[in-house]
Amino acid sequence: MKCPEYTQSRMEASFGPTFSAVAPGAKAEGSSSYKQHRRTPSSSSTLNYSPRDDDDGMPPITPRRSDSAISIRSLHSESNMSLRSTFSLHEEEEDTEPQVFAEQPSVKLCCQLCCNVFKDPVITTCGHTFCRRCALTSDKCPVDAAKLTVVVNNIAVAEQIGELFIHCKYGCRAAASTAGGAAASPSIVAGKPGAYEVDPLGCPFTIKLSTRKEHEASCDYRPVRCPNNPSCPPLLTMNLEAHLKECEHIKCPHSKYGCTFIGNQDTYETHLEVCKFEGLKEFLQQTDDRFHEMQLTLAQKDQDIAFLRSMLGKLSEKLDQLEKNLELKFDVLDENQSKLSEDLMEFRRDASMLNDELSHINARLNMGILGSYDPQQIFKCKGTFVGHQGPVWCLCVYSTGDLLFSGSSDKTIKVWDTCTTYKCQKTLEGHDGIVLALCIQGNRLYSGSADCTIIVWDIQTLQKVNTIRAHDNPVCTLVSSHNMLFSGSLKAIKVWDIVVTELKLKKELTGLNHWVRALVASQNHLYSGSYQTIKIWDIRSLECVHVLQTSGGSVYSIAVTNHHIVCGTYENLIHVWDIESKEQVRTLTGHVGTVYALAVISTPDQTKVFSASYDRSLRVWSMDNMICTQTLLRHQGSVTALAVSRGRLFSGAVDSTVKVWTC
Repeated sequence: MKCPEYTQSRMEASFGPTFSAVAPGAKAEGSSSYKQHRRTPSSSSTLNYSPRDDDDGMPPITPRRSDSAISIRSLHSESNMSLRSTFSLHEEEEDTEPQVFAEQPSVKLCCQLCCNVFKDPVITTCGHTFCRRCALTSDKCPVDAAKLTVVVNNIAVAEQIGELFIHCKYGCRAAASTAGGAAASPSIVAGKPGAYEVDPLGCPFTIKLSTRKEHEASCDYRPVRCPNNPSCPPLLTMNLEAHLKECEHIKCPHSKYGCTFIGNQDTYETHLEVCKFEGLKEFLQQTDDRFHEMQLTLAQKDQDIAFLRSMLGKLSEKLDQLEKNLELKFDVLDENQSKLSEDLMEFRRDASMLNDELSHINARLNMGILGSYDPQQIFKCKGTFVGHQGPVWCLCVYSTGDLLFSGSSDKTIKVWDTCTTYKCQKTLEGHDGIVLALCIQGNRLYSGSADCTIIVWDIQTLQKVNTIRAHDNPVCTLVSSHNMLFSGSLKAIKVWDIVVTELKLKKELTGLNHWVRALVASQNHLYSGSYQTIKIWDIRSLECVHVLQTSGGSVYSIAVTNHHIVCGTYENLIHVWDIESKEQVRTLTGHVGTVYALAVISTPDQTKVFSASYDRSLRVWSMDNMICTQTLLRHQGSVTALAVSRGRLFSGAVDSTVKVWTC
């Protein structure tokens, strides 16, 4: 029940989408892709810019606007940084084209590394958005100094930039340079070569940045050359048709066959009536077509011959290599065969000795010499629930009816019978995003999702009874206690009073510095994990009463036993604190991947903690001596969720399955 933020190479499937602050409504008015407007060539805009703020890494703005067109190069910070705006994967091409915005872009759409409007925006592991080129060439995030690694394209920001209106490049011109003490135009950035301003004689249209190429390819103001003679003066597309009627350099369509005619439209029509090639045009065209086909066939044959030669060379090399490898393998096989024979004989001797020792121990047990014998409990996989079409991110058990609920990337919740039929009873649909969290209070099931909502379900009827827009970001985790529901998201925990099927917001717990990926309620305390901090809250007063600092990366999971507080971290570690003294007593190692989930099974005799990890394994830890007593390996993907009920353990994984483990 988490929302991870590291690279795809690190995970088989992202742990819910990674989110960053997105600038609100930076779109031009109207829904069309371009519009005509009144403008002045000297219109400009300036803004005050600060590299970052405390909340979402983007600065507040204090814009000063003039009547209309705004040159992107007229936007500047207090240190005269130029904000250049491009929106294309082909950055080098876009950088050379003029861009003059019709309205001032929001500073929320500016990269904090280059201080320019985002180019190909991407989300990094720290959760912030930067230009792809900036993220790949910079070492650390300017907000939290985390190492920058690209996770995924920020489609939301890219779409906002694509909706910005700019002037057609054929309606812009290079800004005139200022000399000596002459005052510079307000739309020209001082000292910046290549600045542009609106050309009052050019194209009058503004267009969306995302549809720029479509418009400019057919713009009436696009310069073209006369197709008859390159020596003719440059023309605009709108004037080409009129020029062709008056052009004195029209050539005969059969000039490639030797006709030397050149004239205007009137003499062209007269010439066609007497041209000696006109009567042969069908024959000449057929000859050209046949010649072109032969050229294509010849080129294809050349490619086929080159390919076959290349393949023949590779096959020869591979054959030589195989012969060498075969000789080497025969030698190794002979050597290994003799070694295996020796190992087999030794193994048989060891097995015989072990059997003798086991027989001796059993005899002593039967005679009562060793006293009572309590063998170590061994957990085994008893079955697998299959049905989800995506990774399973959360599990929840309804013990009264022996039901298991599982939430997945396929946006559904499946209800499994764990007592009689062991089949899926129903699939609950209602979320528009990944289901990240599940929680049960009474006869109600609460589900949190990447669509930022919490849905209330009636467990008796398995029907949706209410939907609450809970957060501005994905709901990562849910837990209930004292007739209250606690929901965790980005830098926030919201406390809801449960009133039948309604949720009434009671309070929002603040002071959190990152995603809240773990929430656990135990007795009168709530434990929350955010970045490298565990906060302990008094459930009655909803005040923070203690803070535990961790190491080894962000906290991804928390479990509480009668005597210990346990947390799993991003960097494979499990930390253990004494619940009374709040002193750290041990760090458990063994996993080689992020510890996504923890669960506890307690008996009067012993307490066991189960951990699930990115490394596809589950581990069983004895809290009496703090050692790993068993490693469970049956999943084919990262294990992301755990639930326990009546001595049984349920595990959900990225391989889309849920497995059942019992002693």
